[in-house]
Amino acid sequence: MDMVAMSVLDSTMVSICREMGITLQKTSYSTIFNEALDFTCGLADKQGNLIAVADFCPAMIGGIPLLVKSCLKEIDVVSLKEGDIILHNDPYRGGLHTPEHTFFKPIFFHGELQGWAIAIGHIAEVGGMAPGGFPGEATEIFHEGVRVPPVKIKSAGVDNNDIWKLLLANVRTPRTNYGDLRALIAAVDLGERQMLDVLEKYGVSEVQQIIGDLLDYAERRMKAEIEAIPDGIYSFEDSVESDGVTPNKTYRIAVEVHVRGDQIIIDYTGSSPQARGPINATLGVSTSAAYNAVLHMTDPSIPRNSGCFRPIKVLSPPGTIVNVDFPAPSVGGNTETHPRITGAILGAMATAVPNRVMAAEGATHCNFVFGGVDAASGEYFACYDLETVGWGGRAFADGNDAVDSINGNCRTTPVEVFETRFPWRVERLALDTDSGGAGEFRGGLGYTKQMLCLNETITVSQMTDRHFTKPWGLDGGLEGGCGATLVQKKGSDKWETMCEAYGKISTSRYSNVDILEGDRVKLTTPGGGGFGSPKKRVPESVERDLRDGYISLESAKSNYQYTGN
Repeated sequence: MDMVAMSVLDSTMVSICREMGITLQKTSYSTIFNEALDFTCGLADKQGNLIAVADFCPAMIGGIPLLVKSCLKEIDVVSLKEGDIILHNDPYRGGLHTPEHTFFKPIFFHGELQGWAIAIGHIAEVGGMAPGGFPGEATEIFHEGVRVPPVKIKSAGVDNNDIWKLLLANVRTPRTNYGDLRALIAAVDLGERQMLDVLEKYGVSEVQQIIGDLLDYAERRMKAEIEAIPDGIYSFEDSVESDGVTPNKTYRIAVEVHVRGDQIIIDYTGSSPQARGPINATLGVSTSAAYNAVLHMTDPSIPRNSGCFRPIKVLSPPGTIVNVDFPAPSVGGNTETHPRITGAILGAMATAVPNRVMAAEGATHCNFVFGGVDAASGEYFACYDLETVGWGGRAFADGNDAVDSINGNCRTTPVEVFETRFPWRVERLALDTDSGGAGEFRGGLGYTKQMLCLNETITVSQMTDRHFTKPWGLDGGLEGGCGATLVQKKGSDKWETMCEAYGKISTSRYSNVDILEGDRVKLTTPGGGGFGSPKKRVPESVERDLRDGYISLESAKSNYQYTGN
C-alpha cells in the first residue's frame, strides 16, 4: 500500500466531488440547492462501492452504497453507452425519499466501464398532493409525488425527450425543475470528465489498485475505532410524536448496539410497526442513520467510503417504522425519523463513549413547504424551506446554536433571498432564550421565524416534530425546548396552533392549509438537551449566557443557583 499515492488520489477524488457540488449550486434554480445546499455528490467504482464523497448531506452520503447497488440490479450495465445518464428517485428501490433525485453517469475509459459519477439532490417540487413535496397527511407513497425507477434521461449524450416530458408534466414548477435537473446533470458530467483525467494520468490498473487499498485502509481505520469501544450491548429508545394521520399516537425507535471486537451491529428490533402517515423510514434511511451515528463517534479523518462502512451491520425488521413496506408513505422518514434513529444510537452509546456523544438535538428540519401563484408575476412558485435547531451539549462544550439537524448539514435561506424569491415578509428571526437545555454544558438554542403573507393565498404544508416531546439531556442535563408552528389570522391578535386554526389532527404534520394575505406564521424550532448537571456549570459561563440573552434570570436562578441580579 503506497500511502502517499493513496492520500493524493483520495484528496483528488474528494476535490472532484466538491467541485461537482459547487457546479450544482451555481447552476441550479431553486433555493434548496443554491442556498440550502441540500445535495451530495460522489464517485463509485463499477461495482457501486462509494469511493469518494465531499462534505455535503450525511443522510445522502450514507445512503449512496445501498442506493447505487439497488439500481445496478435493474440496470442492464452491458448495454450502457458513453454519455448515458440514469435518473432515479424511488424510495422502494434503495432510495431515501421521493424528493431526492439521483443521477448516475457511467465513466467509460477506452470503452470499458470504470465507475460512476453520482449526484443526489432534493427537488423542491415533485408533484403529489401538496406543493413542495411534504404532504404531512399522506397515507400512501402515491400522495408524495412521481416515483421514477432507474431510467435513462440521456442516451449516448442525447436527451430522452419522452422522459423529460413525463417529469415536467407532473410538477407545478416545470421551469425551476428543469433548471435543477440540468444542474444535477452538469454535476455528473463534471465528475465524469475529471475522473477520466485521473485515469489518463495514472492508468487504469494503478487507479484500481489504489482505490482497493483506500477501501481496505478505511475499513481497518474504522475497525480500530470500534475495537477501542468496550464490548457490550447498549440500548436506548426515543419516539416520533405523531404521523399526522392517527390521533394521539407516538412511534417508538428502539435501538440495541452490539459491539463485538472490531464489529458493530445496530439492531432496530422492537421499533414500532410502520405508520399510516409519512414518517416511515426506508431501509436506505435506517442504514444511513446507523452510518451517520458511527461516523459521529469516530475519527473524522477516516476516508468516507464503502470501506469504512464494512464493519457496521444493520438489522432493520421489514414492516416497521425503520424499514417500511410498500405502498406506505415515507417522505418524512428521511428528514424526521433519520435524526431520531441517529440520536437513539448516540444515546445508547453514552455509557460506552460519553466523550464522543451529545445530548439530543432538535432532530427536525421543520420542513415548511409552500406554493401558489405569485400575484406580481402570475407564475407558480413552490419552496421547500428548512429551518435549523439547537444541538445537544457535549462532555466538553455547549451545543451549537441554530444548526441543521444531524443528517442534513444544510444552510437556511438568507432572509434577503427568501423575501426576494417568495411573497413573505420575515418580521422576526431570533434565537429563543432558554430553549437550550440547562447543564454543565448547555444545549444549543433554537429560534423563531415569524412571517407575514404578502400573497392573496399561499398553500402551506409541514412535516416537523418535537412539538411535545422535548430533546433529552444526558448525565443529569435538562431537556431542551420544544418547537411550535403558530398562525395569527389577519385582524386577530391571537396566535393559534394548526389544530386550533384549521382542525388538523397534528400541529406538526399537516397538508394544504391556505394562508391568506395578512396572515402570519410563526415557526419555532427546538433547542438541544443539556449535558451534565447544571450545578457544575462554571459561574462565568452562566453570567455570559445571561449577558448574551441565551438564558433568562429566572432560569439562571432556578437551574444554576445564580445569586446575582
